[in-house]
Amino acid sequence: MNMPSPDEHDDGGGEYFLDENDIIQDYDIDEEELLDADEEGVSDGEADFDNADDSVHIFNGHTGELYAIACSPSDATLVATGGGDDKVFFWRIFQGDWALELQGHAESVSSLSFSTDGQLLATGDMNGLVKVWDVVSGDLKFTLEGPGEIQWVRWHPRGHVVLAGSVDSSIWMWNADRGIYMNSFPGHGSSVTCGDFTPDGRKICSCSDDATMRIFNPSTATVIHVIEGHRYHSDGVICLTITSDSMLALSGAKDGSLCVVNIETGQIVSSLNGHSDSVECAAFEPSSRRDRWRAATGALDNKLIIWDQDSSPRPRSICEHEAGVTCLLWLSGSRYIATGTNGGIIQIWDSLSGECVRILRGHTDNIQSISASNDGRCLVSASLDNTARVFEIAEFI
Repeated sequence: MNMPSPDEHDDGGGEYFLDENDIIQDYDIDEEELLDADEEGVSDGEADFDNADDSVHIFNGHTGELYAIACSPSDATLVATGGGDDKVFFWRIFQGDWALELQGHAESVSSLSFSTDGQLLATGDMNGLVKVWDVVSGDLKFTLEGPGEIQWVRWHPRGHVVLAGSVDSSIWMWNADRGIYMNSFPGHGSSVTCGDFTPDGRKICSCSDDATMRIFNPSTATVIHVIEGHRYHSDGVICLTITSDSMLALSGAKDGSLCVVNIETGQIVSSLNGHSDSVECAAFEPSSRRDRWRAATGALDNKLIIWDQDSSPRPRSICEHEAGVTCLLWLSGSRYIATGTNGGIIQIWDSLSGECVRILRGHTDNIQSISASNDGRCLVSASLDNTARVFEIAEFI
């Protein structure tokens, strides 16, 4: 470099001027290519995530909002989705050119579920119809009638028996191999918002907008226990989860309350306090048992709360979100929990530390449901933005 001598520019502390000898290198600049930092959203050093998409596969087959999604328990690539366009699709992860529409519903498909062996799919709609499909052929096997608008469908853990809860306060059960009615379970005074068989298949637990839980004998349809009153919820119950040993049920309600119930005795074991708005989702960790359990709950107060037997009735961890938590899932065989939100964001949390370890973007509207492939390598999500998305989560196995 050609440095100027001190006396060339030293005028006793006055102005200092550059001349051509000070030029190191010339650059040509096209002013039209200059980026406006304010328009790019980075003027304050923050990244712009409005158009970020972390998904590796997008399914665009639906023409309306998606309400339900499920991964096959026996095929790591097969996914089923249903939604407000009255359609059900089978499609495959990473096979964007393959999809099979299951035709027959004339109203929004509100719920769907694969049988435990993966051979059958049950779909329920707002007309009160449950349809059973052969997974291999995609053929409709039976249309099951009886209840009103379907809220949820579930399968017996050891057979082709399907259970459905309805807005008309009824629960119905059918033999899905023969397409015949088996039993109905009366007693609730309002919409049956959630329910399931216990993992041993010996009982049915259901909850309702009437602020009660009922425990039934599936064979006789008799009521074993009714849980209600001042120690139970005072507002409609939204969600339910059951421990792997079929001994405990955890229910969450519109008023943010949570109750742990002993299924054998019908007694309330614990009331959990932490949420301040409607609890939309709850799940015991898959290995949870009566004598050692952990659970996660999500609510419209923008919180995921992690609970365990040792810390209850106080939370173990409170995980703050920017929007209401609508769905959650324990990632199989790991300590991680995935949550879906009204903001269209999916987050993965370490249940031991309570820290968010991954944020997955791509959806532009509320996430209604999430599921994981049976090999644990992919997470799929259904959204009101008319799409289903696939995210890779193999690192959390």
